[in-house]
Amino acid sequence: MIISMSFLFGCSQSKKIRNITKEEEKTAYATGEYGYDMAFLKKYITPVELVNGESRLIVAPEYQGRVMTSSSSEMKGLSHGWINYDFISSAKINEDANPYGGEERIWLGPEGGQFSIFFTGNNSDKWIVPAAFDHETFNIAQVDSQQITLKKDFELVNRSGTKFNAKIIRTITLLDRSEIRTNLKTGVGKSVRVVAYKSENRLKNTGNDCWNKDSGALSIWMLGMLKASPDVTVIIPYRKGGQGKVVNDYFGGIPENRLKVTDDAVFFRADAEFRSKIGVSPSFALSCMGSYDAQKKILSILNYSLPENPTEYVNSALVDQQEDPFSGDVTNSYNDGPAKDGFRIGQLYEMEISSPAAFLKQGEEISHVQYMYHFEGNEEDLDFLARSLLNVSVSEIKNAFTH
Repeated sequence: MIISMSFLFGCSQSKKIRNITKEEEKTAYATGEYGYDMAFLKKYITPVELVNGESRLIVAPEYQGRVMTSSSSEMKGLSHGWINYDFISSAKINEDANPYGGEERIWLGPEGGQFSIFFTGNNSDKWIVPAAFDHETFNIAQVDSQQITLKKDFELVNRSGTKFNAKIIRTITLLDRSEIRTNLKTGVGKSVRVVAYKSENRLKNTGNDCWNKDSGALSIWMLGMLKASPDVTVIIPYRKGGQGKVVNDYFGGIPENRLKVTDDAVFFRADAEFRSKIGVSPSFALSCMGSYDAQKKILSILNYSLPENPTEYVNSALVDQQEDPFSGDVTNSYNDGPAKDGFRIGQLYEMEISSPAAFLKQGEEISHVQYMYHFEGNEEDLDFLARSLLNVSVSEIKNAFTH
């Protein structure tokens, strides 16, 4: 396990590039392998590695406790998270946003509207990610070989001028194969390699005021950056009767060859060639979503905590004033692509989950739990998992955009 004792006491990050030792140079890894990403990250930060059998993952305290990437097959295994090599190697800090990458990170909502924490006052053009979950270090509270807990105290002010004093407590646990079978209540085929982890995220009101509908409330917003390609499709199952209940106009309309809604699920092309975003409301959401890479034969499943009865979620629509600031989505997926000015983040897509709005009194907290699974194997075994967990077949996924 790689860890610096300085983080136990909350010291700030260093932007110096660290030279790799001669021992580390002995083993060369190819781009796309977990070992390559570990060696790269060690030049710029002090990563914490969790290990359970052949499964491994990297947590970055300097990057707000993100899970940067994971592997089911030790150092030579495929690296699942998208990492922004160019930005990290620049060793700079932007004023507005710092896209380090990482397959799971915690942000807070809402993003847009009168209660936004990404805009201030009447300035509709200046979008800034709050520093606490953009470029500040999370402090390690506890760590062992398979679990890490990180904490962060912070203060935010929303667009309406409401001040929030809060704490994030984030625990990441790497799971073994028996825990995976128990959680999913289904078998995993013999050909299948898997890495899976649990992420528990708590948001606590440490201030003196209540968070409410009149002045605004926060929510836990989890986002994961994964590697896009023409062979990746995002799948969001939903409750029966939900057809047409997909929000698809975050950045304008989406062509039919990129978004397909059936009686069972939403299919969304994740090729990083068309900037777009979709969402599913709490009335129709189920507690899972996933993606499938048909070329690499990787099935990724994201399960998350969802209240039994529909409740209110913050609205992140990017408008100045929202008619209903608590009518937001539960699940979202973002596909990167060129913006109007040609800028793009990279070859990535995101799977996103939000918690309900946190209407908290002083000292109260809200918790959001999610599980990420990456399965690699033959298509027969992956098809069984897709049918069991997403209610769609691999064939349906692969053929979603062929006609």
